Amino acid sequence: MKKIKITQVKSVIDRPERQKRTMAALGLKKINATVEVDATAQILGMVRKVDHLVKVIEL
Repeated sequence: MKKIKITQVKSVIDRPERQKRTMAALGLKKINATVEVDATAQILGMVRKVDHLVKVIEL
């Protein structure tokens, strides 16, 4: 399965609660935090919802 690297580039302050929870579910808590995850349909859907807050790199 493909892996992707997700890096938080913007703060979740003043964002809707739903976006805050999505970021937490991805494992991102601070700016410049990075996680490597499998590129499943569920993860890609979560990334699409917060794409303005993160940077994604395919590995």
